[in-house]
Amino acid sequence: MEDTQTRFFTLEDGPIRLRDGGELPSVTLAYETWGELNAGGTNAILLFHALSGSHHACGHTPAIPGTGELWQPEMHEGWWNDLIGPGKALDTSKHFIVCANYLGGCYGSTGPASANPATGKPYGSAFPHVAAADQAELQAKLLDHLGIGTLHAVIGPSVGGLVATTFATRFPDRVKNVISIAAGYKTTVLNRLILFEQILAIENDPHFNGGDYYDGPGPLYGLALARMISHKTFVHLDAFERRARRDVVQSDDILAWYRVRDQFQSYMLHQGKKFTKRFDANTYLRIIDMWSRFDGASEGDAETPQELFTRCAKAGQKWLVFSIDSDFCFYPEEQTDLVKHLEQAGVDVMHLTVHSEKGHDSFLLEPDYYTPHISWVLGQ
Repeated sequence: MEDTQTRFFTLEDGPIRLRDGGELPSVTLAYETWGELNAGGTNAILLFHALSGSHHACGHTPAIPGTGELWQPEMHEGWWNDLIGPGKALDTSKHFIVCANYLGGCYGSTGPASANPATGKPYGSAFPHVAAADQAELQAKLLDHLGIGTLHAVIGPSVGGLVATTFATRFPDRVKNVISIAAGYKTTVLNRLILFEQILAIENDPHFNGGDYYDGPGPLYGLALARMISHKTFVHLDAFERRARRDVVQSDDILAWYRVRDQFQSYMLHQGKKFTKRFDANTYLRIIDMWSRFDGASEGDAETPQELFTRCAKAGQKWLVFSIDSDFCFYPEEQTDLVKHLEQAGVDVMHLTVHSEKGHDSFLLEPDYYTPHISWVLGQ
């Protein structure tokens, strides 16, 4: 796999004011691109990553400046290598693909671990709340910088689908096609509760220190627990038995009294501990806070779903919405709700359900289920 390079776009005409009232003196977005932008700037696709993903969707990136030890070997290969490239669903011989790390991220974009110019120390607790609308607005400025006016498509799986919806509705005239994979229109009560459990896990770690932990060990236990809470929604429960190792590994460094009893507990503990090596707890809090509060109409400054999506209909957008029938994270009912709002507003929308045994992670693991339909939409 060819080596790719992370680039950086910086906005320095601060203060950059965010939706919830916070502001930053400057903002840097880490991003990568694949393919070539045509002379008219009309063949670009903007890709949004999932909760704990990164801008590195394709190729091999062995290092990213400023990420320290978080850029673990498992991150070096692009998370959508099977869908991006010549002749693939996102065909780089035809399209110019852009993917940026979110504001608040920990893979090169300005985030809580970045140095606050006012203090010279990491922002930590001083880093503001970030909304999906902020992500859309900043990435629109990145597109301006790259000379891209109208996008051929915006694409987002999982949490990326929420940001893709926000971009498409805030900038309807800049988007021709929208592909939302295993996402929704508004965060459900169930998901808000699951996300709240993860927030509490991190907040109550004795090393969290209100978010100002960069001089110490950090809230590794809380972050591991948060990941364990979320991980069981990403993987279909039937797949746990196939994934879990048969041997049981006792983690004496975490559990004092209770002993891990089976391979499922051992597997989940392994997933949680592994995650702490590649992600920052403050970033995790900012992104799940963004997800927890997501409401499509609110992010698009609309009163109703009808008002929101009528913009898309007037702009002539075409939408492709994927559901995964075994998804325990974004249940298929959430995509049905999104499609209902789109149809009521007169948007041209196609809704497909992927039949999978892999749950929410299907979009990462089963490219053949998505490639034909994405290729058809992008090739129209």
